[in-house]
Amino acid sequence: MKNGMKNYTQVYVENSLEAVALYCEAFGAEVTFAMKNAAGDAYEHCELSVNGEPFLAAAEARNPCDISVVHHNRWQTMTFNVFEMGSEENVAHALQVLSAGGVVLEPLHALPWSKCCATVIDRYGVCWWLSL
Repeated sequence: MKNGMKNYTQVYVENSLEAVALYCEAFGAEVTFAMKNAAGDAYEHCELSVNGEPFLAAAEARNPCDISVVHHNRWQTMTFNVFEMGSEENVAHALQVLSAGGVVLEPLHALPWSKCCATVIDRYGVCWWLSL
């Protein structure tokens, strides 16, 4: 095994430029590497970091699904867990940003392992569990 191995998630979404802007706003992330397609209207590959740490990669989906079906059926095929967000305000802000055009599965609430968390499927069909 190679020392220093890292792992972070990648999402494939329709309207990747908009999605990346949304994720930057929700999590205070910044684009640290980006390659757009020849037309400049989509990411072939984009990397986001928070406080200098890799957070998420994104790219344009080649075969996007119908997000309205995902929202209607409240599908959770995979959930990205974002935790240790620093404050309840940060959790609430991310939920507010991600829920615009999306579906809140669980509003802000407490669990035995988290005093402030929520679950949302965003407008791109990506499911997020947000936690303090």
